[in-house]
Amino acid sequence: MNAAARLFYQGETAHSLFIMLDGWVKLYRLLPCGVEAVVSVLSREDAFGEASAMPGEVYSTGAEAVADSHIMQIDARSLWSAIKENPQLCHALLGASVSRNRALVDQLEQLKSHTGAQRIADFLLGLCKTEHGACTVVLPYDKGLIASWLGLKPETLSRAFKRLQPYGVSISKNRATIKSVERLIRFAEEDPSSSRKDAPLKSSSFTQS
Repeated sequence: MNAAARLFYQGETAHSLFIMLDGWVKLYRLLPCGVEAVVSVLSREDAFGEASAMPGEVYSTGAEAVADSHIMQIDARSLWSAIKENPQLCHALLGASVSRNRALVDQLEQLKSHTGAQRIADFLLGLCKTEHGACTVVLPYDKGLIASWLGLKPETLSRAFKRLQPYGVSISKNRATIKSVERLIRFAEEDPSSSRKDAPLKSSSFTQS
């Protein structure tokens, strides 16, 4: 599936369950004013579209691929038949929903209590495959989506990236270099009231893609 492909629309009758094999998909809601609010960004092994397990239900969000992706699609009738044969599937679907709700609660906590720079630090750390030493990661999707997902405006995202420079983070186009993962972890876990006293800004190494 190519980037920008729509899997379903908000309010559409739920017709399929989807399982991510690789790539990235955003779940979003359209506000009455027409603004798109990103609810979640999903990747490998994530499942979505669980509403299809309930006949007549509709999708509460829209879903769109934000990168070239491979996604398994299970139509609702096949899903219902599988559930009848194996009721344990209901437990698995419920578990997926509970996990997503927990992630949304964690995200809400971050939005309420963390600075923009701390939210970006958490995001970058989530891309790292190590908890020690240096690390370079590729931003998986465009900065506009990153900003929306983290509850930031694009211009605020740029300023927040600059705030991370004293903590050993530099951004060039779609790559982030972290000099010390341990140091960034400490910053991300700081008491938000103290982290708002960020170090003075240095000259920017942030380059727009």
